Amino acid sequence: MTMPEQQSAESNADAINARIRELWVDGALPVESRDEYARLVVAWAEAVRVEQQDSGLALEAA
Repeated sequence: MTMPEQQSAESNADAINARIRELWVDGALPVESRDEYARLVVAWAEAVRVEQQDSGLALEAA
């Protein structure tokens, strides 16, 4: 069973990843999108870290 916090983190990581992919127009990152891309990569990494941490906590509770 997915914990609410884990589900939220996964959804957030997926949404951030989708936005990152949208920025790569035709396989290239436009110069004007580089700042947003950098912020999104950091946010995605944090969301994945939280997801993994929550997953570990769920396993410990089982």
